[in-house]
Amino acid sequence: MSTDGLQVNIDDRDGVAVLSPVGDVDMNASPDLRARLKPIVSKDNPRLVIDLSQVPYMDSSGVATLVEAMKLVRNHKGSLALCCMNDRVRGIFEIARLDQYFSIHDSLDDAVEQV
Repeated sequence: MSTDGLQVNIDDRDGVAVLSPVGDVDMNASPDLRARLKPIVSKDNPRLVIDLSQVPYMDSSGVATLVEAMKLVRNHKGSLALCCMNDRVRGIFEIARLDQYFSIHDSLDDAVEQV
């Protein structure tokens, strides 16, 4: 499904919502991502994986959107995992030390299994 600027696909895998943005997640696209995340993370006990395999670039607003999603998921007693980051995006999380707070996996299967 597509929003104004960022395509965001949502699938269900064994009761886990898998959200897959396609494209850069920057200041222009972050509101689109936030809008797609909000209904999922606001449910009780959400189980969510965000597949970043098709995100070549993410800026601080994209990271802030994911931090906000993580907080909402935790407030609703759920779990969230990130997967399939390229080195550039993963580096942002490592520099900010957010890799210590997010569950980050190399594959979608591992993320779905662990969430």
